[in-house]
Amino acid sequence: MKVAGIAFDEVVLPLDTAEFKTHVSKISGTGKVPVLLDGGIEVWESLAILEYLAEKCPAAKLWPADPAARAHARVVAAEMHAGFLPLRRACPMNMHRPVKARTLTDDAMANVRRIEAMWADCRTRFAKGGPFLFGAFGAADAMYAPVVSRLHTYAIPVGAPTQAYIDAVMALPAWSEWTAAALQESWVRPQDEVD
Repeated sequence: MKVAGIAFDEVVLPLDTAEFKTHVSKISGTGKVPVLLDGGIEVWESLAILEYLAEKCPAAKLWPADPAARAHARVVAAEMHAGFLPLRRACPMNMHRPVKARTLTDDAMANVRRIEAMWADCRTRFAKGGPFLFGAFGAADAMYAPVVSRLHTYAIPVGAPTQAYIDAVMALPAWSEWTAAALQESWVRPQDEVD
């Protein structure tokens, strides 16, 4: 929403606390985040939020205009939403962690190779005129921002095209704001401290 210029107010709560459970269970069917509140409308789950915003704010161009590119963007976003569990388990989101390599399982490395192949395919076929998966930053890129963080934080070796994409995402002002906000959080989740 930040990159697209969609105004919003953010509420940050520490995960895995009574306060979180009490607050979020009232507005999210799953009791998890993210949750978007728009007046009396409650939307949870990342893809549902992106679709809601794309309908409500068409000028933001969250999905590509071309039907083939738009369909492919939805496919890769859905693959991220539903997959890559070995990578997620081996490399939890942790922006406080110093950047350093971590040995990954074969399954996690297979996830990394799939992501690299997917990103290369998107960039080759659809990214004419821009550094992101479909040219301009959009919904698919937002879905992969946590992967960018993981690849960076855990110093996972990737090819030059993948690194160029990582660099483009990390160069966004919204990335800097996200990182700065994360570093201000003092909460520690032991399950995310893999070292």
